[in-house]
Amino acid sequence: MALLRAVNVGGRNTVPMQALRAVLETEFADVSTLLQSGNVLLTSAALEHEVSETVARMVEEAFGLLVPVVVRTATEIEHVARDNPFLKDGAERDPTTLHVAFLSTRPPAAAIAAIDPTRSPPDTCVVSGREIYLEYPNGSGRSRLTLDYIERCVGVTGTARNWRTVERLASLAAA
Repeated sequence: MALLRAVNVGGRNTVPMQALRAVLETEFADVSTLLQSGNVLLTSAALEHEVSETVARMVEEAFGLLVPVVVRTATEIEHVARDNPFLKDGAERDPTTLHVAFLSTRPPAAAIAAIDPTRSPPDTCVVSGREIYLEYPNGSGRSRLTLDYIERCVGVTGTARNWRTVERLASLAAA
């Protein structure tokens, strides 16, 4: 899966999904999209970084947009959905308060330690490999624990998805 950052958000970086599919089908197989927010399911034998670079280049050439692209396999997406630390041990949470930031690479431990967990109470996050699970009990709109802040702390590019989208991606990946 290719996850494009910041497309079709607030009227900026407009990328019609039908056009995106058509462009990517010239290079990849089994291309489909979920929602209007840059979630692309595709098949490729290429390495992860090659898929990321190719999708980013194709989006720039076709739409004039330079957007980061984070890639995950179907299995990785399924693991993300299964391993949410906020839902462990039968914990119940409002799914609208949960998000996942998908990072392009695993950040070093020292960079992870730079994230200030008290920056925006009661918001919190848990880093697990290349994912950062986020909980925004009062909603994400006013949180100071933003993707931009996290990227500055860890020095790694990412893109975030709400929990319902993660679940839908995992369901599609399992199909």
